[in-house]
Amino acid sequence: MHARPPIVLPEHAAFQTCAVRWVKHWNEHLFSFAIERPASFRFRAGEFVMIGLEVDGKALMRAYSIASPTWSDEIEFLSIKVEDGPLTSRLQLVRPGDQVYLGKKPTGTLVADALLPGKRLFMLATGTGLAPFLSLARDPDIYDRFSQVVIVHSTRRVSDLAYHDELTAQLAGDPLVADQALLQFHYIPTVTREPFRTSGRIGQLIENGWLFKAPVQGHPELNPETDRIMLCGSNAMIKDFAHMLEGHGFTEGSNANPGSFVLERAFVG
Repeated sequence: MHARPPIVLPEHAAFQTCAVRWVKHWNEHLFSFAIERPASFRFRAGEFVMIGLEVDGKALMRAYSIASPTWSDEIEFLSIKVEDGPLTSRLQLVRPGDQVYLGKKPTGTLVADALLPGKRLFMLATGTGLAPFLSLARDPDIYDRFSQVVIVHSTRRVSDLAYHDELTAQLAGDPLVADQALLQFHYIPTVTREPFRTSGRIGQLIENGWLFKAPVQGHPELNPETDRIMLCGSNAMIKDFAHMLEGHGFTEGSNANPGSFVLERAFVG
């Protein structure tokens, strides 16, 4: 790879400029990267923020869920690579030392405050919809709110299971939640287009009861009285699940009016 000078962005009134700390390419379609965190930047686990680059003299921004925990000194993101995508075609080429633009106000509905108290929290993700759940699963507060915290991640291929090893290890290296996660956190990866130990879409795992097998404890079905659901992924997945959950007596929550499930509509797909 040829050496090039770092990308230096001009100052922008609406956005902060932040340096890239590291980049990790999972495969040809998927990468993670982290930027330095400004001292003034605050967010709640599960929120998203606008990030971007300068393209043709203008800031080109997209909404990205924050994957890092709220206490981290860096802000981490998980992104797909779109060959002709206006932003991702450029963003996938960033290297440590390059600058990106960061929005000043994170927001979103995939937060614990938008859910009523419950016993089991199921975070259902497809693809890069995993990102906000990585932040939530490393938030100590979530383990005080729920006795079980379950991430279900569905991808097409095995190599798309970003963070598989860390999640399989039940966040063993995490400085704040490792002890609680060992007892309360469960990770269920599933792959739809390649052989894997768990196969099938998330809806199938709910219908056939696979989702509720040990070590997950409790009823072998979703219960709106005690279960809380977070959805993040493709528009089709979110639409299908929202319809299914409402049919089972779940109500959609918001920051102003907590419910038994929440979804994020501002997903980068």
